Amino acid sequence: MKEIWASFMFFTRLPLWHVCKVPADSFKYIVSYWPLNGLLTGGIMTAVYLFAVHLHFHALIAVLMAFISRLLLTGALHEDGLADFIDGFGGGRTREQVLSIMKDSHTGSYGVLGLVLYILLWTGSVFMLTQQSKGYEYMIFFTCDIWSKWCASQIVNFLPYARKEEDCKIKKVYERMSPVRFFTGFIGGILPFVYFMIRHCIATQTNFRDTNATDTPLFMMLIAGAVVPVITMLLLIWYIKRRIRGYTGDCCGAVFLLCELSYLLTLNYLWRFI
Repeated sequence: MKEIWASFMFFTRLPLWHVCKVPADSFKYIVSYWPLNGLLTGGIMTAVYLFAVHLHFHALIAVLMAFISRLLLTGALHEDGLADFIDGFGGGRTREQVLSIMKDSHTGSYGVLGLVLYILLWTGSVFMLTQQSKGYEYMIFFTCDIWSKWCASQIVNFLPYARKEEDCKIKKVYERMSPVRFFTGFIGGILPFVYFMIRHCIATQTNFRDTNATDTPLFMMLIAGAVVPVITMLLLIWYIKRRIRGYTGDCCGAVFLLCELSYLLTLNYLWRFI
């Protein structure tokens, strides 16, 4: 529980340190429990979106408000990582240059353009999906956020840390996952799929709603589309290893957001064939 608590302390801006103190070594394992944080961020995004729609805001505005809620909750931690990642890998030619640019607190033109394009693609994709999956918008926020965090968390199992331990933001290098930690994170990653599968089966058997209208194609899309973030993660890990022979914290955030974006774009593409 200390390690799980530490993951919420690091990945969110909630002042949890006032509630509980955790050993410094607990932060070595926070990536293993990253998907569990998705239960909170996905839940907040869903609540904000549904509340905004209930207040009769336009659906696109509601999607943007949901996106902003995650930014506020995480302190734009992942988006900062994506900007640094794009700056470093876009502007650096050697391993040392890439690491130096990513460590620089200033955001360059590559990072700014990358963030703008990411936000446009994210909001556009989520908006289209919420319009097509009426009544199941929460599944979009939950599955994309949680599953993509599990995919991104696997970077610590494939790559070593690229810098020295003292250069790490938390002064601790993330440890590779033990079998118990791996399966804990994996269970957290698949929880939305399990919940939707159970709900889908119950709805089909009891026939309390028209199960052929929305839930069946959406359920199949979510399962089929879940393969793409895994492929995206593996390709990014191969690319990162080739360029800097290890990962950094910025790489973790970038891999998460790019996996999530690949999932959203895939779902939009698959919907054309349903």
